[in-house]
Amino acid sequence: MNVLVINAGSSSLKYQLFDMSTDTILAKGLCDRIGLDGFLKHTPVANGKPVFSEPIPLPTHDEAIKVVIEKLTSPDYGVIDSLSEIKAVGHRVVNGGRKLYESVLIDENVLKAVEDCVKLAPLHNPANLMGIRACQEAIPGVPQVAVFDTAFHHTIPEYAYIYPIPYKYYEQNDIRRYGYHGTSHRYVSAKAIELLGGNAEGTKIVTCHLGNGASLAAVKDGKSIDTTMGVTPLEGVPMGTRSGSVDPAIVEIISNIEGNLPINEAMNILNKKSGVLGVSGISSDFRDLEIAAGTGGGDGGPPEDAEKAHRAKLALDVYNYQVAKFVGSFIVAMGGVDAIVFTAGVGENSSNARLGICDNLKGVGVVMDVEKNKSRDYGDYMDITAEGSNVKIFVIATNEELVIARDTMEIVK
Repeated sequence: MNVLVINAGSSSLKYQLFDMSTDTILAKGLCDRIGLDGFLKHTPVANGKPVFSEPIPLPTHDEAIKVVIEKLTSPDYGVIDSLSEIKAVGHRVVNGGRKLYESVLIDENVLKAVEDCVKLAPLHNPANLMGIRACQEAIPGVPQVAVFDTAFHHTIPEYAYIYPIPYKYYEQNDIRRYGYHGTSHRYVSAKAIELLGGNAEGTKIVTCHLGNGASLAAVKDGKSIDTTMGVTPLEGVPMGTRSGSVDPAIVEIISNIEGNLPINEAMNILNKKSGVLGVSGISSDFRDLEIAAGTGGGDGGPPEDAEKAHRAKLALDVYNYQVAKFVGSFIVAMGGVDAIVFTAGVGENSSNARLGICDNLKGVGVVMDVEKNKSRDYGDYMDITAEGSNVKIFVIATNEELVIARDTMEIVK
């Protein structure tokens, strides 16, 4: 059974086609700059055909889906002979709200519920809806399934998801902690449980999904009991361009400083101009910051610009400290911890970030094997725990798309 997985953004569309008989990827790709000049990178994985990587007109998501289907079935770049070989489509949907808390077959009622959640995820849900509707148009009659980022965190207890604001905003407006990156936290926590012996009961795991967007989850007995992101993906640890948790009054203060800046523009500063980019003034990419700080390659000599190096190092130090602080709070929430998991772009690839975070956790018995941590060739996972550590430390490659494909197959079957 072939399942197409779609992750639609406002101006992009990522996709992977899976053969679910073997859980393997047949092809993957990215439609970028939709609505602008358009670019497609399509990679056949299964048959060794050439990669297509060229500018291509992509005026709408509808056109993007048509281009994807054309490439998947083309003689030169395709991996299937016809559209009929795609038996189902799984969609990443960021927020399912209070009503949609598990993966579900898409119908008009589901679409209406996702639309109702636009107020909770205005940057993501509209794009997810565009991807769904484009697929319905291009592949009529093929079952479509929605898999929600928020679903894994539905098990968070009431006292952890309720904000200390007037209760009517929860009752009437659905304002509560939802959490995100749920498919990633679900995948890597399951893998960590397997590495710990295979029995979820009694396990206490902190999963750290650290990418340009970042969130942590406290996973007890295989279930999420707390997470760092909130009603939106802005809350929690600092990220590439997002501030993470800050004093809410900063919004008003920034507005006043900038001459009564409208609230949406002040929020744009917290969403797109803050995080490690805001502190460093250099980049939202951790690789750039590590190079500027003198810890990420180069000739190993001292940085030429001392102030630039200081700002880069400060941004990384702020990040590592805040991540470690949230890890510590989750250890308290679970009454202990068996394993800490690093995943996603930064978590999987930055040995410096992992080292910096774990250095802040030595007081709770977290000891990293520094040499193992430097390895870049570890396959699906790596155990970087040092002898004498009270806590296991794992690096686990996440696979959100496979989670979506598996859910889609099970629901369609």
